[in-house]
Amino acid sequence: MWEFFVRSLDASTIFTIAALSELLGQRSGILNVGIEGVMLFGATLGFMVAQSTGSYLLGFLAGIVIGGLIGLLHGFFSITLGSDQVVNGMGIWILGFGLTAYIGYPYTGPLGMERIPDIFGLSPFFFVGVALIVIAWFVLSKTSLGLKIRSVGENPSVAEVSGINVTRTRYLSVITSGMMMGFAGAIYSLDYNPVWSNNFLMGWGFIALALVFFSMWNPYILLAGSILFGTLWQLSLNPQLVLPGLMSRYIWRTVPFIITVGVLMLMSTKWFRTRWGAAKPDALGLPYIKS
Repeated sequence: MWEFFVRSLDASTIFTIAALSELLGQRSGILNVGIEGVMLFGATLGFMVAQSTGSYLLGFLAGIVIGGLIGLLHGFFSITLGSDQVVNGMGIWILGFGLTAYIGYPYTGPLGMERIPDIFGLSPFFFVGVALIVIAWFVLSKTSLGLKIRSVGENPSVAEVSGINVTRTRYLSVITSGMMMGFAGAIYSLDYNPVWSNNFLMGWGFIALALVFFSMWNPYILLAGSILFGTLWQLSLNPQLVLPGLMSRYIWRTVPFIITVGVLMLMSTKWFRTRWGAAKPDALGLPYIKS
């Protein structure tokens, strides 16, 4: 049972960091539905560099850098060109799905490096994830930078009149968001499941995207949701450890995605928009053209 609990928290770490990265971008008004593609790039490049150099540090740096570059690309199309953010994100996902399968194929198999030491059985990145949640809450709620980010996500026109550089603030947010997505992907491939295979994330990025809406854009609710989904994911892999004999594990594997679809359907209802709509950044997904 302890092993199940530990693996659940390890899985929740990736959901936490990936979803938090998307939350940061969305708070500034930039939607990135291609989070899975960015994570695939971070996971694949991180795996390739770590295996080639024998250095975990370089592997994680590679994941963070490629994530930041893709975030910059997404920012260029979404902020500078003002194109449709959903289309941009889907393009990133399709690119990540196809290109990582091509460049990562020669590295198929286990990482072949000594595992990263744990802390009381837990991955050290779990504590990193919790720390990032606290930092994100503090920055967004208690600092002038957080006020700028929230302002450009709510009403960029008013923010611009108030002296806030909307373009610079959104670029900062989307690049930082991309770096964290790449970092989350690298954690998956270098620590959680250090074996490369084609499309090995299996939808984790889309679950992270749903978690942002599930959390009402609140970092602490996001952490709780990540732990819930991490537990559900681990349950789908080893249901016999907790609920032996209750449904096939293949049916359990659909549970996280069924809940994800359910959450997204709930978000689309009139009741939810009326009751909780204030939590959603008003300018989310809308291009800003300075007049």
